[in-house]
Amino acid sequence: MKVLFAVSECTPFVKSGGLADVAGALPKELARLGNDIAVMLPKYSQIPSKWKNNMKKIAECTVAVGWRQQYCGIEHLVEDGVNYYFIDNEYYFKRDGLYGHFDDGERFAFFSRAVLEAALVLKFQADIVHTHDWHTAMVNYLLKEEYRNDRFYEQMKSVFTIHNLQFQGMFPPDVTHDLLGLDMDHFHYERLECNGLVNFMKAGIIAADHITTVSPTYRNEILTPYYGERLERVLQYREADLTGILNGIDEVFYQPKHDPYIEAHYDSKRLSGKEINKTKLRQRMGLPGTENVPLISMVTRLTKQKGLDLVRRILHEVLEEHDVQFIVLGTGEREFEDYFRYAEFAFHDKCRAYIGFDEALAHHIYAGSDMFLMPSKFEPCGLGQLIALQYGTIPIVRETGGLHDTVSSYREEENKGNGFTFSAFNAHDLKFTISRAISFYHQKDEWKSIMKNAMNADYSWSRSAKQYQRIFELLTRSGRDVLE
Repeated sequence: MKVLFAVSECTPFVKSGGLADVAGALPKELARLGNDIAVMLPKYSQIPSKWKNNMKKIAECTVAVGWRQQYCGIEHLVEDGVNYYFIDNEYYFKRDGLYGHFDDGERFAFFSRAVLEAALVLKFQADIVHTHDWHTAMVNYLLKEEYRNDRFYEQMKSVFTIHNLQFQGMFPPDVTHDLLGLDMDHFHYERLECNGLVNFMKAGIIAADHITTVSPTYRNEILTPYYGERLERVLQYREADLTGILNGIDEVFYQPKHDPYIEAHYDSKRLSGKEINKTKLRQRMGLPGTENVPLISMVTRLTKQKGLDLVRRILHEVLEEHDVQFIVLGTGEREFEDYFRYAEFAFHDKCRAYIGFDEALAHHIYAGSDMFLMPSKFEPCGLGQLIALQYGTIPIVRETGGLHDTVSSYREEENKGNGFTFSAFNAHDLKFTISRAISFYHQKDEWKSIMKNAMNADYSWSRSAKQYQRIFELLTRSGRDVLE
């Protein structure tokens, strides 16, 4: 099949979050299954020169943005057997930062239409157009409402993946005509309107031939008011066309057996390297190297979504009551950055905070820690816990979204489970679960069993890619009804 991915970010070129990891890994796996894959993304100024220097301009066209006519350059490179096409327009994409600009609605209205126009220019007549989150959701809508009237597009099916329902791309009503070039009949509840605004996320949900989310549990959660972010009724209407597919990780990039960033390599059969990495990590972070002291870590965005309200409530008690050390790496909301700086000052022999991001240090933390803390309020899939499992760093998580699907609480009587979990979004439950994990850490034989359970599971993208492949095949063979 010919599959066209439209994404707002993609590794290894440009990244702000987990969406880029999915966009970088899934197309490669689908290409290995024999598909003809094209990935389109904006040519941001943040893309490193080593990639820009390899791009070749192959075409250009004009894209309508409401009444405006905007330049669209199309640049190309091949990486790992996948064709990448970069949509070039410096007015929209030569900016500081990928998102958060006053005209994001216009920028991604342009990009959405540019994807469809570029497909025609390139004569890439896709069987499947696969879009991701609100930034590209309008591709699905424009394809269904406008472009399918053209013979080039009429057989194209579209799939829309929800990575995080919280961010929906909501803009004033006049965006309908002024930026999307649609008449105002499209601005009503059965189409683009949601709570008085144009909602790009909703457009993708109602227009796609099939919708996926990034874990089975998150798929079920967003059908409820608590997690549905005011779109639960729209999702309930499309429930038969909604599938949860768990994300994977790049098992080459995240592999303790040959990770170039870490001090000592190891695997589930030879765990001795883990202790060496722990010693080196403590030295790097300036923590005492006391024996039999567990090291708990977080590599995370510092936001409320990640459960940091709970961590702030109980961290001082954990550090006071237990012989334990704690490291956090991340950046985000000022209140949490300041809190972790304070915690490092107050517990200087037990706590370190690196406010920022460092890829090499992140790998070193995954390899050198004993436990990985991820008590998210909600978590569509989560990448951190999957990496931690791969490195034998035992997750302590809240049972939500992908965390529920990937981490099972250890049951000593059966020697089953790969982590420690709690269900209620409650600080006391988090503290109890941390204490339980610490108690098992001191039972060395059982702790090794938990580590092996964690490291021996399959977290690869190949498993997930086959599920996407099945959906694509069903859509192209018989249409939506086969999936119901």
